Amino acid sequence: MEDVSESPRQCAEPQRDAGGWLVLEQYAALGDGRSVALVGLDGSIDWWCVPHMDSPPLFDRLLSPRTGGFFAITPTQPYQAKRRYRPGSNVVETEYITATGRARLTESLNSGPAGRLPWAELARRIEGIEGSIAFEIAIDFGTQADTVSPYLMPNDNGCVFHAGHILGMFLHDQQLSVRRKDDMGVRATLDTSPGQRTVVALIAGHDEPLVVPPLSLIDDRIDGSDREWRQWSQSLIYEGPYQSVVVRNALALKLLLSSPSGSIMAAATTSLPERIGGTKNYDYRFAWVRDAGYTIEAFLGIGAQPEAKAAFTWLLRRLAEHGAQVFYTLDGAMGECTRAIDLPGYKQSPPVVGNDARDQLQHGVFGDIFETARCFIDTGNILDGSSAMLLSRLADQCADQWRQPDAGIWELPETRHYTLSKISCWQALSRAIELADGGHLPTTCRQRWARERDRVFEWIETHCWHEARQAYVFYPGSDRLDAGIALAVRFGYPAPERLQSTLDAVQHSLSAGPFHYRYSGAVEEEGCFLACTFWLVEAWVLLGQHQRAQHAYEAALQGLDHGAGIYSEMVDPDTAEYLGNLPQGLTHLAALRAALALGGRAPCR
Repeated sequence: MEDVSESPRQCAEPQRDAGGWLVLEQYAALGDGRSVALVGLDGSIDWWCVPHMDSPPLFDRLLSPRTGGFFAITPTQPYQAKRRYRPGSNVVETEYITATGRARLTESLNSGPAGRLPWAELARRIEGIEGSIAFEIAIDFGTQADTVSPYLMPNDNGCVFHAGHILGMFLHDQQLSVRRKDDMGVRATLDTSPGQRTVVALIAGHDEPLVVPPLSLIDDRIDGSDREWRQWSQSLIYEGPYQSVVVRNALALKLLLSSPSGSIMAAATTSLPERIGGTKNYDYRFAWVRDAGYTIEAFLGIGAQPEAKAAFTWLLRRLAEHGAQVFYTLDGAMGECTRAIDLPGYKQSPPVVGNDARDQLQHGVFGDIFETARCFIDTGNILDGSSAMLLSRLADQCADQWRQPDAGIWELPETRHYTLSKISCWQALSRAIELADGGHLPTTCRQRWARERDRVFEWIETHCWHEARQAYVFYPGSDRLDAGIALAVRFGYPAPERLQSTLDAVQHSLSAGPFHYRYSGAVEEEGCFLACTFWLVEAWVLLGQHQRAQHAYEAALQGLDHGAGIYSEMVDPDTAEYLGNLPQGLTHLAALRAALALGGRAPCR
């Protein structure tokens, strides 16, 4: 796949509000296969968990703008900013323009020529283009919600910082005028001139000795990391419309893949609210079975086989170890339930760590697991004997369990007989039968799976169809709608006319401009859920409504175009401001799959 151009996005001077927060769409994400940093358009890195995506944050200004940690490189006079990701890369360039000059800031979480470095290396290059700009450089290390007290301790080799278990060093050249801010931070100034090139960097690790590379090597690794990203994106297999969209969404998903384990994080942040000031503020720094499965399918569909294989192997091992749980930690353990943390939160939305979905029953995991396995097989791959036996046991479990109520795909506190959960059980048993018929699973229970699949279908058609609404409803006995039922088209649920009618009802009742709410009543609780919009696009394509799908897709992309190139979970349809955690894997997955569908390509089948 060839590189595609990505034009800079013109913005006025970034403005933090009275509370000190930037709007979420003014953040870009950097990553190295182990951690993700969010950098604002004003040059402030406000979120960075070190050394892993689910570690406590070294910088947490995102959740505490007055007292949180950050690393800012910002012009001291009024400015405008143009930002872009380099084509085919996750290296970010921002051009700052003032009345006196222009300068470029290039940023990377560096990798080496052999892949991920054995330490975290955050590199920032400032280049003068014309005239002169005065920059203020400020670093405050976070206190991890007042559980640690960071300090600086210079030694013979440089300016060393400590923050709990994190040890690191701030590296800079002699062009900076540097001073310490007591013993908890650093301040510096820099005046640029045309052709001048200055590099500053942080190296960090967790309770380990650190190599301190020369700045010249760190500088070289910015461009080396860019080459590595471009080499990866050029290896993807896709020719068709929306090529730049496919590449950018694949790169965003790659940021969320943990290279040490193969696990895939749902999002890189915690507690970014689904409604400003509300309580639906969740920690998504876990590996959800659903998100992992969808990502594996997407990677297989664009030829990213090593990532797909690593993620699928990781997922199967967790299933063997813990059973069909909703999510796991990045290192494969069971996650913790929600507990509050003592920070203000984004725009005063109370932050948490952990997620109470850990203990939920969700039938959707069965469909996700078996759809992923079928996709893996359909792209020419093979299962080992242990994995085949594991999947056979999970099919038996689904056959036994489908009659129970669950929390549903939306992880709601009320357990019900959610329609989409039943469809997911039908999906799981259908895929298990197909795998058995293809010689990939033991056939001992094949007939039982077929009987239960047919019973699930009969139950759905009897209890979940609402004749007056001409739609499958959220759950039996209600007249509420669920936009997630669009997924049933992808799953191959054999009721196309009823599904088409359901999607028409969803479009009529749950749309807000180009976007969609998750279910009836969500307008009172949250913004529009971006993945739902893209799921509808894919479903319309599969149902033969290509023009409708294309129009909806382009409207959604235009509605999100004011961001840096990463998507959040939700959007406020009135203000177009992003809501929820970001970068949000499920949104990027749905956007990528919709592009593939519009281009006449499905990840599998």
